[in-house]
Amino acid sequence: MAIKDLKGAIVAIVTPFHEDGSIDFVSFDKLIDFHLENGTDGLVVCGTTGEAATMTKEEDAMVIGRAVERVNGRIPVIAGTGSNNTADAIAYTKKAKEIGVDAALVVGPYYNKPTKKGMYLHFSSVAKAVDIPIVLYNVPSRTGSAIPVDVAIQLGKDFDNIIGIKEASGSLGIAASLIADKPDGFKVFSGDDFLSSAMNFIGADGCISVIANVIPAEFRDMMHASLAGDAVKTRELFYKYRKLMDMMFIESNPIPVKTALAEMGKIKESFRSPMCPMEDNNKAKLIEELKKLDLV
Repeated sequence: MAIKDLKGAIVAIVTPFHEDGSIDFVSFDKLIDFHLENGTDGLVVCGTTGEAATMTKEEDAMVIGRAVERVNGRIPVIAGTGSNNTADAIAYTKKAKEIGVDAALVVGPYYNKPTKKGMYLHFSSVAKAVDIPIVLYNVPSRTGSAIPVDVAIQLGKDFDNIIGIKEASGSLGIAASLIADKPDGFKVFSGDDFLSSAMNFIGADGCISVIANVIPAEFRDMMHASLAGDAVKTRELFYKYRKLMDMMFIESNPIPVKTALAEMGKIKESFRSPMCPMEDNNKAKLIEELKKLDLV
């Protein structure tokens, strides 16, 4: 599938670690196979859920390369290459292109709180420097500042290689504004599992998802049903997995999703500090829900 045609369930895949903190590439390969076998439409590597903020640039490159090699062109691979330093974002994006990804996911500059002009110049600099499809990533709860809707729209109009946005503000109103005014061909992906179906019904293109790590086939089915306008099937799947989607955020992502995958026997329950194991009471609630859904 060409990146311009990508729709549906795109997993923001976790990065498995050994107990000593090193990357568990064997488990990573198995996770990728799990998604290929269950029909996931695309893969985002080294994003928020992949704990990229705790990894070195050398580790990023190794994980991205492993994903590209393992997927082997069967679904699009998108690499997180953002930074709060424009020069670094350009360098990371160039490296991802060299490795062979299909697109880059570039987060809004965190901590700096750029002005609208600064935000535009940041993304335009990356787009000019690297000829690769770019998906903007708006997640103000993480970055401390939002990519304004009009800036995202203007970037999509001004640069052919800025092909879409992962919209994770948690606002259906902002999503609607993007969908209403976006240029032709510009993709709007939900960055919020809970809002993803609603966004699809009003014109979005799917979701870059956390919960897809745990229920890849079921989440794909929910995305495809909502994209097709099948409200009955969408509601059935949404309410079946609603509580589990909520639980993915009872502690900071990716703590709950990695805990769930560990309980399912797919990875070790290992994190990079400052991420840490779940509180016992929250973990007990998560395991109870996983059992109800026959996932463990």
